[in-house]
Amino acid sequence: QGRLVESGGDSVQAGGALRLSCVASGYPYNPYSMGWFRRAPGKEHEGVAGITSGGSTKYAESLKGRFTITRDKAKNALYLQMNSLKPEDTAMYYCARVNSGWSSLLDPGRVDAWGQGTQVTVSS
Repeated sequence: QGRLVESGGDSVQAGGALRLSCVASGYPYNPYSMGWFRRAPGKEHEGVAGITSGGSTKYAESLKGRFTITRDKAKNALYLQMNSLKPEDTAMYYCARVNSGWSSLLDPGRVDAWGQGTQVTVSS
């Protein structure tokens, strides 16, 4: 059974930075696209950033320039560097395997495996 395990969530002040990590095990994730999604209380899942197996990336328009997604295939790992955090970034962040190419990287409907989530809280 495959697993995605996130870490790195924390409580920070606005303007701070966090780096989320996700380690995949038990399933071949390297051939797949991977992504970070988030869900704020009372809202639906939102695509944050995605990366294809070939390394092409895609970001939510509102987050461009602040967030960076990377992956390390040798470690079966996915990362999200988040800078200049804002209170509206507060959410549970999920690592996910995305059954899609670049065009649908941020579509939660294309996710076929989710991690358990890591909480990010940004205070003003």
